[in-house]
Amino acid sequence: MADQTNSTALQSPEGIVQPRHFPAKGEPLIHQVNWLGLKTLYMKEVKRFFKVQTQTIWAPAITTMLFLVIFTVALGRGGREVLGVNFATFVAPGLIVMGMMQNAFANSSFSFLAGKIQGTIIDYLMPPLSEGELMLAMTGAAVTRALLVGLALSGAMLLWPGVDLTVRHPWAVIWFGLCGSVFLSLLGLLSSIWAEKFDHNAAVTNFVIAPLSLLSGTFYVIDNLAPAFQTVSRFNPFFYVISGFRFGFLGQSDIGNSNLAVLHSAIGLGVLNAVFALVVYLVLRSGWKLKG
Repeated sequence: MADQTNSTALQSPEGIVQPRHFPAKGEPLIHQVNWLGLKTLYMKEVKRFFKVQTQTIWAPAITTMLFLVIFTVALGRGGREVLGVNFATFVAPGLIVMGMMQNAFANSSFSFLAGKIQGTIIDYLMPPLSEGELMLAMTGAAVTRALLVGLALSGAMLLWPGVDLTVRHPWAVIWFGLCGSVFLSLLGLLSSIWAEKFDHNAAVTNFVIAPLSLLSGTFYVIDNLAPAFQTVSRFNPFFYVISGFRFGFLGQSDIGNSNLAVLHSAIGLGVLNAVFALVVYLVLRSGWKLKG
């Protein structure tokens, strides 16, 4: 019938029939952001890693803490100072943000890959979530794990003799910590889209994430390197995250001779994250290795 409306009738307790209207076929019910769906996926991802918090939060904190113990014992003897502080205080902030970044990558690189291998990827693709909402929920959960690992590491390092974690520039601690976590979250999400088995994901961790982390100035200042290696280090985004995060605690860094250099690095990392987020969004939107 051409004049039939898209509605059904509901009968009230009094017997009065009240029409119930539905939108036309193809007309979206969610016109802007699906906040409920976004929150649900975020909470699902957080609960997933929190159920095994011994493995996802406390174990990484203890493992990273061992770096502090080993390098402090090996290199911190004799009152050695770097950037005007003892070696333990110098290396602690870098280890904290390094642990945050590595765990942000580990969290976001797991879900899509596990879904593809187990055949449950449809659980991520079928709900009424846009690509941006999907990316935001997955990234938010990874950053949450990174922050929890960072807090656990900070508490553990405060117990180590000689470590001073007095915050001198809170904005730098917050900004560089978040930028590093978001960057690795996006990289992990892109890695899980590309990977077809866990070996591929492990290859990215072992041959990309680990070298960039360890060669980023976590345990040294790049001024001690040859000029050619200093130039190479300055092309490593991990270097700016770790040095900027350390600047928040020490008030000094090896990024440059002025605080303005640290500010420029903060802006550069923000732009890098924005560009990388756009790339991941476009990849998600294309459905590459996820659909079809």
